[in-house]
Amino acid sequence: MITLNPSANGWIDKLFTERSLQQPLQLDPEAFYTSLRRTGFLYGHVVNLCHGLEVNTDGWIEDEFSKAALLLALFDIYRLTIHRVDPVDFVIRALEFYKTVNPGATNLLKKVLPGGSGSARLEELISERVRTNHDVVSKNFTNIVTNALLFIDVLAFRRFLSGELADDYFQKIEESVISIVTLALAAKTVKSAHDDLLLKLFQTSLRYTKFSKSGIKDPEQLKLSDFTDPLEKFYFIDMGGLALWSDGEIENEEAYFLYKLSEIMGVDDAFTARSIIDTHHFLSKYKKQIPYFNHSSPVKSFYDHMTQMVVTLMTRNRKRLVKEISQSAELMSLLAQSTQRELDAREKKKVKRQMIDIIKSIPSLTIFLLPGGSLLLPILIRFIPTLLPSAFNENQEQE
Repeated sequence: MITLNPSANGWIDKLFTERSLQQPLQLDPEAFYTSLRRTGFLYGHVVNLCHGLEVNTDGWIEDEFSKAALLLALFDIYRLTIHRVDPVDFVIRALEFYKTVNPGATNLLKKVLPGGSGSARLEELISERVRTNHDVVSKNFTNIVTNALLFIDVLAFRRFLSGELADDYFQKIEESVISIVTLALAAKTVKSAHDDLLLKLFQTSLRYTKFSKSGIKDPEQLKLSDFTDPLEKFYFIDMGGLALWSDGEIENEEAYFLYKLSEIMGVDDAFTARSIIDTHHFLSKYKKQIPYFNHSSPVKSFYDHMTQMVVTLMTRNRKRLVKEISQSAELMSLLAQSTQRELDAREKKKVKRQMIDIIKSIPSLTIFLLPGGSLLLPILIRFIPTLLPSAFNENQEQE
């Protein structure tokens, strides 16, 4: 099993050492899609990686799962479409694809990483793609931080590899997804408190079109004739199912909407029935972990996300952090006392001041030096006793 860190340089090259990625993809399009659905990638919440990869994901945070899942989905669609297993060629084509659909980002990367490898540039691009259009602060602490429409990149990449990617493809497919989700929510017999959060999830994930409530009242009015790839049709059905399920189940009257949609697109009813079952199974199992089903308070969501980030940063910097702390006898003494009694105001101030001095020596912990970063110091201090062993950069370890 390999250990890697999708937030540190070199993770793509290390991931490609995984043996199962060196073999042709033994799946047809529908089997590939069904396998990907089980990972949660299609629902915007990745819980595992496909194909049973032997990758240690302990301690990964949400966007790290999304990075790896997007990279693997792009590589799988490459293997499925080109029928080749060539990571070097894949990286070249993926970079060319993103240059086509997002030229500004690739030009910036050339300035920032002029001598970087292709995989290093792709790592930066993937990191940018898994985020929604706005950073956490500018979204006023919105409770959605990961792009829920990442599969559209995979669909567009398939068209790019086939030489069929139109200039307005992203705009059209985003508009279609939003129209289907809006229609599905309108078709629900019971409205849910999560409906608005689900719309927010899609709204913040749009890149090529603006969110607007569609004037379409019936599935027959949807303009879906441009989408001929079965994978596109499957995705539309699943997005409709996701919207219908947001109250915890899909009633028979609501299922009619999905079957009508599949009829319009020429998708077999058996796939739609499977979609309803798989969606219910996945969302029922992971509902408590999925942000848009749980976070009614944006501030709490932001704080929870930052707590997770802090714990992860500390875990991955354990060796350096412990070394720096151990060199301060007074800080060590105060931290030890904090496990036995409540520190007074003067002692707490001293701990925070010395912790900031230590953090300045560890670049990856500079998040604490940003405006408001001092608010996170109590989180760091709280978790210090439970730090787990971890290398500073897992991607540089040899398996």
